Amino acid sequence: MRPASDRGFFFKDFEPKSVSPFDKLFDIFKELIVYVSGDFDEAITWLRELDKEYELTDENYTIDDFINDLRERGYIRPEVDGDGVPGMGITAKTERLIRQTALDQIFGNLNKSGSGNHKTKSSGEGDELTGETRPYRFGDGLEKISLTESIKNAQVNHGIGDFELTEEDLVVEDSQFNSQMSTVLMIDISHSMILYGEDRITPAKKVAMALAELITTRYPKDSIDIIVFGNDAWRISIKEIPYLKVGPFHTNTVAGLQLAMDILRRKRNSNKQIFMITDGKPSCIKERDGTYYMNSNGLDPYVTERCYIQAAQARKLHIPITTFMIARDPYLQQFVDTFTEANQGKAFYTGLKGLGEMIFRDYETNRKKRLK
Repeated sequence: MRPASDRGFFFKDFEPKSVSPFDKLFDIFKELIVYVSGDFDEAITWLRELDKEYELTDENYTIDDFINDLRERGYIRPEVDGDGVPGMGITAKTERLIRQTALDQIFGNLNKSGSGNHKTKSSGEGDELTGETRPYRFGDGLEKISLTESIKNAQVNHGIGDFELTEEDLVVEDSQFNSQMSTVLMIDISHSMILYGEDRITPAKKVAMALAELITTRYPKDSIDIIVFGNDAWRISIKEIPYLKVGPFHTNTVAGLQLAMDILRRKRNSNKQIFMITDGKPSCIKERDGTYYMNSNGLDPYVTERCYIQAAQARKLHIPITTFMIARDPYLQQFVDTFTEANQGKAFYTGLKGLGEMIFRDYETNRKKRLK
């Protein structure tokens, strides 16, 4: 719409923003590369099948042209796999872009910030002004004194005849701490994450990438560690998330919790938390002699009791656990309820839709808690 004259406006049909053939295919490619755990050849095979079905390209721009553009723009590079077979793989540039895309999809467009900007409820000598004042206390920096308000207090308290300014007249601009948070995100990679005709691991990977991108760009003072757990538990780097696959694993929740607490014990700040994304019951424990006790039939008290012990231990360490349960079996919900009660944490029973938004809201809420 634009002014046609001084007396009215001119209306015309909506014209959608034009998208280049490369950008259209690239948006699809970024989704596929996460789905196939970073396998470039498989992603291109899927893309060719989609092209046949939906006519994504034409004679002027083909899939081969798209691959050439990916190479020229630095999104893919030649590499050799573990078996010595040459092929193509995505670059660090693509990995960063995939994380940013996941963040935009799940959390919306968030502006970068040079420092953590979550406020706690406690005020004092912090990082960010609140817009309010408080009486001066010994140790407050002189640069924090509000001269205007202090002089006003002096005039009210002593009159305007002979000006006098005492310590009792001084007020300072109040501030809040931008608290730091250490987070461990646990992701279940047991076989059930791809069973029953539902892909649960891809949404979990997207959440992990988005949360990692959120913290590293908007809250750089915070830390995030990613743990995956199946029969065992181990840390993965942020750059490894797109390549994450499920395995023929049981669910050793105890190992994941133990590793998460070991990581958080080494963090110096007081705000710590564990997020756990899982869809299945705990079914595995590694014994002290290195053997595994496994039982997939129902809830085994020997396994669940060990989980409750870990939950209580985390509570003693002031580490809340938030469980995101992406299954709705009533007996599993009962386990999560008991587990959450032992930790005094939180649990969300959710499907895959909205999982990212829910984790983001909980992260923001936890970041605003009072520093101990």
